[in-house]
Amino acid sequence: MLTNRINTLSESITIAISTLAQELKAEGKDILSFSAGEPDFDTPQVIKDAAIDAINAGFTKYTAVDGIPILKHAIINKLKRDNNLTYTPEQIIVSNGAKHSLFNLFSATIQNGDEVIIPAPYWVTYPELVKYCGGNVVEIHTDDNSAFKITPEQLKKAITSKTKMLILTTPSNPTGSVYSKDELTALGEILKGTDIIVASDEMYEKLTYDGEFTSAAAVSDDMFNRTVTINGLSKSVAMTGWRFGYMAARNTELIKSTKKLQSQSTSNINSITQKAAIAGLDGSSDKDVKKMKEAFILRRDEAVKLFNEIDGLSVLKPDGAFYLFVNIKEISSDSLKFAKDLLANKEVAIVPGIGFGSEGYFRFSFATDIDSIRKGIKRIEEFVNELK
Repeated sequence: MLTNRINTLSESITIAISTLAQELKAEGKDILSFSAGEPDFDTPQVIKDAAIDAINAGFTKYTAVDGIPILKHAIINKLKRDNNLTYTPEQIIVSNGAKHSLFNLFSATIQNGDEVIIPAPYWVTYPELVKYCGGNVVEIHTDDNSAFKITPEQLKKAITSKTKMLILTTPSNPTGSVYSKDELTALGEILKGTDIIVASDEMYEKLTYDGEFTSAAAVSDDMFNRTVTINGLSKSVAMTGWRFGYMAARNTELIKSTKKLQSQSTSNINSITQKAAIAGLDGSSDKDVKKMKEAFILRRDEAVKLFNEIDGLSVLKPDGAFYLFVNIKEISSDSLKFAKDLLANKEVAIVPGIGFGSEGYFRFSFATDIDSIRKGIKRIEEFVNELK
């Protein structure tokens, strides 16, 4: 009854584990969950006020499929101000979060047999959507030694005549690694003379802690012409449930094609969210972002210190996002079993590295209070010691 296409999809392991942790907690178990991919902060009041004002003003009707004009201009101003990127309204489309943007992009560009290069570890959704659209995933594996970033040499080796797209994530989910301007420029040099699209997922851009953030599209004219920038407000201003994402591309025809698809699937995103998102883009919530970043830095530094004091575990200090990608290779070669046993025996939920395409690691979200982080890492230490 079901199509081969739908049967290629796997359930998101991060959502599955977060759901299981919530169910166990509802049963009364003392679950400490570090599996969620969302900030534990509330949406800034200025954004909530903008939404309330929109409701009271009766802004509850259909809108343009690709976003209301004032919102698109807020996105354009943000990209110019923060990323030194210049776009027109026709080069922007607003969608229901980054996943929706990626689904639209892949659907519009990937045909059967096209190859898509995905650095691993990767966000769990990338390969699933590529396969759903008929593409073939080409993984480039990275590890601690390269700070989980691909090299120009690796990229050059992975490119074939069938390569359609390269997916970059900076800052990365699950590792928190951030590509520098020089690193992005070097990768861009490898792509010159090709028609390869770069899908640059920059959802964690505002949660960059060390050094300046550089957009992939900003490093050269060639990269600007080939890059599709995907971003949103879920992580930067804690708007996960509002479902807001956007896509920007020099290729106007590409944006037009995704608008056509969206017009026949979801149409416009929530009208209230569109009004609220303006306050998340125009700088009105910058003070809230700063407070959130300061808290994340304290949590990151404490968690890195505590994990690296555990014999058999190690972790790099991430430059962005709110995750640690902890190396457990000395302890276990089966991250899924490690995660399941940890949840069963110590009531701690983490996400196994195999779900991100990298065995021998687990993802630990520090988007929770520091006392829970200390308590959770202590339980993990006890669990590791019992495995020895």
